[in-house]
Amino acid sequence: MSEQIIGPARLQAFSDGVIAIIITIMVLELHVPSAPEPAALFALWPIFVSYFLSYFTVAIYWANHHRLFHLCRHVNNAVLWTNILFLFCLSLIPFATAYLGQMRFTSFAAAVYGACLLLPNLAFVPMRLAVAAQLKDEPDYARVHRRSSIKGYVSHVLYAASIPAAYVHPALTLILAFIVAAIYFLPNAWLGEKHH
Repeated sequence: MSEQIIGPARLQAFSDGVIAIIITIMVLELHVPSAPEPAALFALWPIFVSYFLSYFTVAIYWANHHRLFHLCRHVNNAVLWTNILFLFCLSLIPFATAYLGQMRFTSFAAAVYGACLLLPNLAFVPMRLAVAAQLKDEPDYARVHRRSSIKGYVSHVLYAASIPAAYVHPALTLILAFIVAAIYFLPNAWLGEKHH
């Protein structure tokens, strides 16, 4: 069924609100240390590192989501529900961030964190395909879509690898996540186009 359910701008506004709440929840996990000594603040470094990476990751998803929905012509069932699935997966990041920080970067916590980063990355694919289906007659977008898909597959592999890598060393999970963030830092990276 291809008829419009709601306007793209309304869905984007809803998504922006959910993403803002996700970021706010992560901020609330940053607690002031109970002791006034600098060592007490420094002891919170695992929480700050995981917060920084998660904030950066959610911000990149927001930027790419905005660019994707700028191209969306109408919201049908496919666009609506794939967007809701993506937001659900993205909403797991604050939990994984808090868990990683509070567990002091144990291997299992890092593996959970890597899995929770992989889920929205996977969920972005059907959402992108639902929007791309509306642009299938535009040859310029088809080329960009192909290159964007390659970037997506590379990030899937890196996030998936970050899960078992946590049992080699938890830092490897963060390194791989930072690499994915670097790949997505610019939405046009690897696309070779300025207008899509």
